[in-house]
Amino acid sequence: AAPAGGEPRRRTAARQEPPAPRRPRSGGPGGPGGGPPRSRPPRPRVPFHRRDPVKRLNVGLLVVAFVLSLFAGRLVQLQTIESGDYSELAMEQRLQEIDLPAVRGDITDAQGNPLAMTVEARAIFADPYMIKPDKRQKVVDSLAPVLGLDPAHVMKVISRPDSRFEYLAHGVRPDRARLVTGFEFPGIGTLPEYRRQYPNDSLAASVIGFVNSEGRGAAGLEYSMNEQLAGKAGWQRVEIGLNGQHIPMGQDQKRAPVPGKGLRLTLMRDVQFQAQRAIEEQVKKTGARSGSVIVMDPRDGRMLAMASAPGFDPNNYGKSSNDLWDSPIVQEAYEPGSTGKVVTAAAVMEKGGVRPDTPFTVPDRTRRYDRTFSDSHPHPTQRLTFAGVLATSSNVGTILASEKISPQTLYQTLRDFGFGEKTGIGLPAETAGQLAPPSKWSGTDRYPIAFGQSMSVNALQMASVYATIANDGVRVTPNMIAGTTGEDDAFTPAPKPESRQVISAGTAKQIRDMLEGVTSKEGTAPKARIKGYRVAGKTGTADILNPRCGCYDGSGYTASFAGFAPADDPQLVVQVVLQDPEKGSHYGGDAAAPVFKDVMSFALQTRKIPPTGSEPPIVKIHADR
Repeated sequence: AAPAGGEPRRRTAARQEPPAPRRPRSGGPGGPGGGPPRSRPPRPRVPFHRRDPVKRLNVGLLVVAFVLSLFAGRLVQLQTIESGDYSELAMEQRLQEIDLPAVRGDITDAQGNPLAMTVEARAIFADPYMIKPDKRQKVVDSLAPVLGLDPAHVMKVISRPDSRFEYLAHGVRPDRARLVTGFEFPGIGTLPEYRRQYPNDSLAASVIGFVNSEGRGAAGLEYSMNEQLAGKAGWQRVEIGLNGQHIPMGQDQKRAPVPGKGLRLTLMRDVQFQAQRAIEEQVKKTGARSGSVIVMDPRDGRMLAMASAPGFDPNNYGKSSNDLWDSPIVQEAYEPGSTGKVVTAAAVMEKGGVRPDTPFTVPDRTRRYDRTFSDSHPHPTQRLTFAGVLATSSNVGTILASEKISPQTLYQTLRDFGFGEKTGIGLPAETAGQLAPPSKWSGTDRYPIAFGQSMSVNALQMASVYATIANDGVRVTPNMIAGTTGEDDAFTPAPKPESRQVISAGTAKQIRDMLEGVTSKEGTAPKARIKGYRVAGKTGTADILNPRCGCYDGSGYTASFAGFAPADDPQLVVQVVLQDPEKGSHYGGDAAAPVFKDVMSFALQTRKIPPTGSEPPIVKIHADR
């Protein structure tokens, strides 16, 4: 029917709507409304087709992007936050410091002839990181014999963990270094350095000394003058790659080494050679424990030769006993015996009013307090001049003369001549000898001290005594370093040695004349005479103190002779000492005087010193003739 007042209603099909879900009633068992619960309808699933490449690519890109983001984050951490730490660690692994040794200064004689020189050598090093464990034994078996090293030491060095640089050997000769490189072992290489060489083998070895395997002076002048000779080593820091080679454009820092200074000595090689030959032969001939020869110029204290035997070869010092590395000329103290009587003579002539012709009645023995002192040979009582006492080397006559002065005067004269103090020659471990002050002398000590016992000296101290008498009583400090040479060979002379007047020139001349009597036919040393020259000197034969009993039991002797020539114009002093000669005579006139003659004759010819042509004085030996 049509609505009122209008057109008829059009019929339409009814739309079916799904029923609205009912709310559960409250209080019901299924919910608040009491009805049964209803589940939500499932969500519609989005279909994923595996064969869809676009979707698979998008997923893959997301995964890759995520992974890359992790790497990027780590990279940012390494290159920004922790970059300094890692850069420093990497540099430490690559950076190695290499020593740059300084060129050690040469040692030459007075004419510039080399006595010690520096030559090219190699250092052998290892990079343990590059040596594989299974190759280590082969490396050890090959290198140890060539380098003369302990195999265990080589194995220890090349097995050190986390090390990139270790020294195996220093001072290796270039020919041996070539053998090492010829093995072509990875991790074994060489570096240039220097080696000490002694071209004259054992000549003056006890004076020069040697340089040890670590490059430091270990004896003689090499030790005492090491700071001047060695210079100052440098260093170089370089980057090393995995293959052990330097990185060309890597970090390279360097401090250049400073070369050492050379030493020019006053020694003369030819005179040194003759002195060494003569003492070596005499030590062998007499069976002596040791011997020494000193040649010096008394006018300026210069040493022309300092030889001792037995010696050693500094090129192979390891093959000799450590005792031979010492310099007995300054390190061995001995009792001078009769050579020390010239000091007593100087004291009594300067302070006691004694003259060369002063007479003394001399028995062959005399008693003082509880001790008996005797001459070396029994003889009837003699009437001798003081010159005769010195010429015949009478202990009893010397005791009688020494009683003209006080013990303090005798002691002070000994000190003035240099007893009890080091000479300062520059050699290591020099002994000052032993000379106690009078306050520590016993009642009889003054008597053996007067004839050269109960005190001790080194050989150089005794030679200096005769140089002082030869030099008109002026003592010049013994010296053997003429100066130093720099990198440009510029020579810097050493300071002038100290000098002082010990006795008057008149007393010195009188003693020189008296000492000519020692080499006369009536003296104790006619074997010291040299044809055409006037020779003066003094023999010494001293008992060696037995340390076991603290006594002189005749178990050993020191034979010596000290003298100068020409006697009227002394230009050379020669001192010879033989310790404990066992074959033949042990007297200084027999064992030491022939060596003096040999060495002095050669030195006079080498220095071109002519005879003076003057007549020797007449030395009166006996007072009643």
